[in-house]
Amino acid sequence: MSLDSDDEILQDFLVEAGEILERLNEELVELEQSPDDIELLNAVFRGFHTIKGGASFLSLDGLVSVCHHAEDVFNVLRNGERSVDTNLMDIVLQVLDIVNSMFAEVQGGAMPTPADPALLSALEKLATPAGGESTEAVDAPAEDAVDAEFDTMLDAARPDAAGEAVVSGGNDITDDEFDALLDQLHGSGNAPAQTGNTENKDAVAAAAKPAAAGAPGEITEAEFEALLDQLHGSGQTPTTDSSGNSGAAKPKPQAPAPKEKPAATKPAAAPAKPAAAPTNKAEATVRVDTSRLDDIMNMVGELVLTRNRLATLKESLGNEDVTKAVSNLDVVTANLQNAVMKTRMQPIKKVFGRFPRVVRDLARSLSKEINLELQGEETDLDKNLVEALADPLVHLVRNAVDHGIETPDEREAAGKSRTGTVVLSAEQEGDHILLSIDDDGKGMDPAVLRSKAVDKGLMDAESAARLDDREAYNLIFAAGFSTKEEISDVSGRGVGMDVVKTRISQLNGSVEIDSELGKGSKLMIRVPLTLAIMPTLMVKLGGQPFALPLGSVSEIFDLDDSRTNVVDGQLVVMVRERALPLFHLREWLVNGHSEPDLEMVRHVVVVHVGSQKVGFVVEQLVGQEE
Repeated sequence: MSLDSDDEILQDFLVEAGEILERLNEELVELEQSPDDIELLNAVFRGFHTIKGGASFLSLDGLVSVCHHAEDVFNVLRNGERSVDTNLMDIVLQVLDIVNSMFAEVQGGAMPTPADPALLSALEKLATPAGGESTEAVDAPAEDAVDAEFDTMLDAARPDAAGEAVVSGGNDITDDEFDALLDQLHGSGNAPAQTGNTENKDAVAAAAKPAAAGAPGEITEAEFEALLDQLHGSGQTPTTDSSGNSGAAKPKPQAPAPKEKPAATKPAAAPAKPAAAPTNKAEATVRVDTSRLDDIMNMVGELVLTRNRLATLKESLGNEDVTKAVSNLDVVTANLQNAVMKTRMQPIKKVFGRFPRVVRDLARSLSKEINLELQGEETDLDKNLVEALADPLVHLVRNAVDHGIETPDEREAAGKSRTGTVVLSAEQEGDHILLSIDDDGKGMDPAVLRSKAVDKGLMDAESAARLDDREAYNLIFAAGFSTKEEISDVSGRGVGMDVVKTRISQLNGSVEIDSELGKGSKLMIRVPLTLAIMPTLMVKLGGQPFALPLGSVSEIFDLDDSRTNVVDGQLVVMVRERALPLFHLREWLVNGHSEPDLEMVRHVVVVHVGSQKVGFVVEQLVGQEE
């Protein structure tokens, strides 16, 4: 069945729900570590509640159902009627996976597949307070708490509702009733009669006070959030006794007031005052399709090339006015380039946010105890890079958990703590981003790696013996290479690490790995901040200009032929007592090349190629250009 809905409304829902699902993934794993965090419980509750509301508007019944059941579970949790445990989190995380799957179906234009009834049944059991006291009396408030509170507010909003029972059937409200409620929220003057629960009405008025200046007939997001805070902040259902008698408002066991914010009227009004600030911030934010940013970036790239051309022409013209104009254009173009690049930047946190869940699930399946530390989450890089790095990083983290970290018993026998640590960090280095995955596991044995390479026919024994430790570690990126003795669902097939390296190379990045047997391993990825505009080192060969990516250049020195030699048919130059492969670019890039003048000073540009360094011989260094 296809999805038939207003495209603009659907797109708004997809954007909002997508952001909420990303947050839920992080919040649920964090909640397992901090089960008593009321703010987290409320945040998760509201997340499912918001998705349910949007899905209901679009008639996505399957999504509404599963979110409603999850909402009930978290309503019980935040009321203190049940505690968070591992089994509960397993089911809730399974629910999140189902919701993500439904969300993907909606993105594809299809109606979501209903959830497994067994899963919904499990959620219904979790939505029952632990202890099993009088389920008939408890279940109804757990499922209908919001409706009951809303009805109470309606009673307070009706001028003739004092002490009367609701005559209209069902849970529906009339337009007049809803208008009366809005009048109460906006303070438009249509105040209800002074009979009834004045404390409850004061609380509602306090929550709505800061937004009273809004447009009549409309309720802002800030007002709605303030109202929800008033209804749910203390976990208590407002009393329905219109007389205001405190004896009739019997305290409920599921409302542990000390754990959450008190429901007193005065404290509730205080946090509501700054509620208008987020509204102003939202109005100043505009969502822009990434394709538009790509078009703008492409035009800026053309402008940069034109600027470079003008900079070359100004030297030949020798006109002072032209020189000044080109200099001004240079400054403006650089500022425009930086501004556009910043609009494309996103924090790496969008990728890092998925790893707590990945590590948590893997650790449970492998019976390991692992602590994941995230560092540098606010480091910004190009949006395209954020998306492109997601899959390679997931594979590398899974590899560290499976291959690197030992089981608790193995760690204890080795004199380590039973809990292993994986550190995922990001930092900016000039115009590059350095990502590292560091674990305190068993590390790698270079001798074993050399032996495996010979056994798999990747090289002969003599070549393997000449590999230093760093080169031996990089063997893990060879296709089909694996040191895992047993094949599992997680790893062991030797498939993936070569794909990871290829993918990072396509991003103009490099991968390096270091390890110490018994101590752990560290894998480092360097990628440029952006793929849109690249700083380069301009060189000349046979009078023709060529560009080398500046981020890959590590050093430059003059060529000394006396330090060159041929090893296994490869020309090398000795640099700090290490043999560096040497290539004369003139022979590869210049058609009909002639032998260069031996008296000419030639330069060696040392460039990172993957995890290795090579030297390119050039005749002239021109300078840096974008």
